[in-house]
Amino acid sequence: MIRALLVALLATVPALCLAGTGQSAEYSVNNQSYEGYFVTPAPDAPLVLLLHDWDGLTDYEIQRADMLAGMGYAVFAADLFGKGVRPTTVEDKRQHTGELYQDRDKLRALMQGALRSARGLGADTDHAVAMGYCFGGAAVLELARSGADLEGFVTFHGGLSTPEGQDYSKAKGRYLIQHGTADGHITMDHFGALANELESAGLPHTMTTYGGAPHAFTVFGQDSYREQADQSSWAAFGRFLDATLKR
Repeated sequence: MIRALLVALLATVPALCLAGTGQSAEYSVNNQSYEGYFVTPAPDAPLVLLLHDWDGLTDYEIQRADMLAGMGYAVFAADLFGKGVRPTTVEDKRQHTGELYQDRDKLRALMQGALRSARGLGADTDHAVAMGYCFGGAAVLELARSGADLEGFVTFHGGLSTPEGQDYSKAKGRYLIQHGTADGHITMDHFGALANELESAGLPHTMTTYGGAPHAFTVFGQDSYREQADQSSWAAFGRFLDATLKR
């Protein structure tokens, strides 16, 4: 009962305020303003670049960032849509994500811009992992295929397909892919295809599926939330970070 009440309360938190233990981080990419969120437990903490879902940077990502800071990691939660752009309707969400799916160079530039902003705030971008949820997971893999020099790439119920003309020949680092077997949007065929691609590229990877978990199984307060899958995948993420970043 108490857990259910907590989940319900989380669902009522306003989506537009960047409230947490860290700070709002305004930055510019190609003369457009963006507003991320930065939190760090120590000046030399290794970095997690966190990429948001299709509704933009909300309190969900802020909460996850603060959870990671409590585990000893600095986090820069990037903004991929623009300052103040937080779509609420399905139509708007599809528009903003679709624009970036159609302009992969812009998507890559936005992620590199977020890393530069994090570096400017003192983050250790030489010891960094990128992670993302849903749309953010697809963005993480786009960053990996670009050849970004990060130590790891992590997706939670993220898009897994590789666009035509792309591959993992330039990719680096280690991979953790967390997926719900009952995901009706991103199928097990996509999951298997990515496994083959990572194996063919010789990239170290761990790929886990969670039985009965639908798309967005980690999102607090949603009908899709599955507590066991969320807790298990978060624990696996913690182990991945410890193995990849802890010095």
